[in-house]
Amino acid sequence: MSTLLEVEDLDVHFGRVDAPGTVKAVDGVSFKVEKGRTLGLVGESGCGKSTTGYAILQLVRATAGRVLFDGTDLCQVNKRDLRRMRRKLQIIFQDAHASLNPRMPIGDLVGEALDIHGLFRGTARAGRIRELLDMVGLSGSLFERYPHELSGGQAQRVAICRALAVEPELIICDEPVSALDVSIQAQIVNLLQDLQEKLGLTYIFISHDLSVVRHISDQVAVMYLGKIVEMAGKEEIYTAPAHPYTKSLMSAVPVPDPDVETQRQRIILKGDLPNPANPPSGCRFRTRCPIAIDECAKVDPPQYPLGPAHWAKCIRLQES
Repeated sequence: MSTLLEVEDLDVHFGRVDAPGTVKAVDGVSFKVEKGRTLGLVGESGCGKSTTGYAILQLVRATAGRVLFDGTDLCQVNKRDLRRMRRKLQIIFQDAHASLNPRMPIGDLVGEALDIHGLFRGTARAGRIRELLDMVGLSGSLFERYPHELSGGQAQRVAICRALAVEPELIICDEPVSALDVSIQAQIVNLLQDLQEKLGLTYIFISHDLSVVRHISDQVAVMYLGKIVEMAGKEEIYTAPAHPYTKSLMSAVPVPDPDVETQRQRIILKGDLPNPANPPSGCRFRTRCPIAIDECAKVDPPQYPLGPAHWAKCIRLQES
């Protein structure tokens, strides 16, 4: 498969460059996503997952680095060309109701993107909107209804419908199911997978729910305080996590077997996420790491290869 998206040394800093108090929300992030595949981006709140997604779409401008989409560096594209390229890149937000204009009926919400890009007009426009609604499992009778009349699951389907309207290649899914009931979450995740198979879509799926990420992702990247600390295929990262932060996350995932669950050892992290405006020296995870040594404060760990497409950043890995 060919690479659709390549992110190289991406930085997103808020504040003056290298000035005291500058928040390094994303700091040296690199990864690749192949066409038709899904990268799961996981980590606790405040680690920079959503900011990474926004920077890829240029909703937040990068401080440094490159975002190569189909060979074009989006960080260097002017506003006119970027607007044209945004047909190929879309986003689904966490709170569907907040992302839908409450004053617009569903038909116009979906049709707005068609109007902006001049894709369908007249009767063809209405037909396309109904086709899109049907594609996400919604009735055409919702055409004239407003967002406040929809359930959470219906609103999220409209948000997905709107993202699909311009026939994108890459969709950033920014915690698209975290605000929904568990039964509805499964329906939305299955819908996203069906659409991916049918339309050949590529996803970056941002979430803190590791069970959902395992279900939908092909690759998983684990973020902590602006950096990716481990990346692997989903089976490797769930069955053989290497970084101590990844291990702590995996130990918190419920197992639907009471015998296994009672015998598992939870890894409880101490303290809170450090201030991104004043991150720890060396390894950023060392202040909460159960196996940290003095050297961890001095060395920013490089990537240690652990297998095909599997690496982690932890100096203790060189001892094993």
